Amino acid sequence: MKHTISILVENHAGVLARIAGLFARRAFNIDSLAVGMTSDPSISRITIVADGDEHTAQQLEKQLNKLVDTMKVRNLAPEELLSRELQFIKVHASPAQRSEILTICEIMGGKIADMSVDALTIEVSGTTEQLEKMHELLKGYGIKEVVRTGVIAIQKGSAVMK
Repeated sequence: MKHTISILVENHAGVLARIAGLFARRAFNIDSLAVGMTSDPSISRITIVADGDEHTAQQLEKQLNKLVDTMKVRNLAPEELLSRELQFIKVHASPAQRSEILTICEIMGGKIADMSVDALTIEVSGTTEQLEKMHELLKGYGIKEVVRTGVIAIQKGSAVMK
């Protein structure tokens, strides 16, 4: 089962290494990782998506809470979170194919970030499923390169992690 874990940490060197080490020691593979400052520059939010059983996720949450630089840990249930990723897809695009690719972009909420003689770079953000669908739709045109961020997530409603 996929787990989305949101962690507030003090913004210090080495914090991410300690957290990644904890995951490695538990043999818990990280599928996605995103780190960014919060409204307070001394605090960062780390969002990790990992696959594992419920027991291991609970143990990780307990171990993360024990780390000195950790301020708050929250395992977000799928029904209580909003999540997005960003993806750039560079695709082969002959002049004859451009209108088809532009139509796909428009329907899927993407936009052209760069254009050259024989390629288009498309920017799209959305859920993991939406990005996978966009990738599938563009595969037939000849994908040259894909770059993708990690998942960022926030809890729905008025609740705030502090």
